[in-house]
Amino acid sequence: MDSGPRYWFRAKSYGWGWGLPLTWEGWVVITVWLGVWVAVIPSLRSHRHVLEHVVFVAGMVAALFGVCCWKGEPLRWRWGD
Repeated sequence: MDSGPRYWFRAKSYGWGWGLPLTWEGWVVITVWLGVWVAVIPSLRSHRHVLEHVVFVAGMVAALFGVCCWKGEPLRWRWGD
């Protein structure tokens, strides 16, 4: 019995976007995403190129947004329950 799609990320109750993960897969995504930040930021700090920082941040945000779009509840503005 399938009750519909299994979302990894719950939609926020108010506003637009996602809240905390619903499943262990979502928590793994968040943990790996934060781990990459922690691992890469020290090496970026040693460089003086702002473009590297911008590209890294944009790529990380785009990656998380993509996973949330793919495996999260559909986006729409929410006004509460």
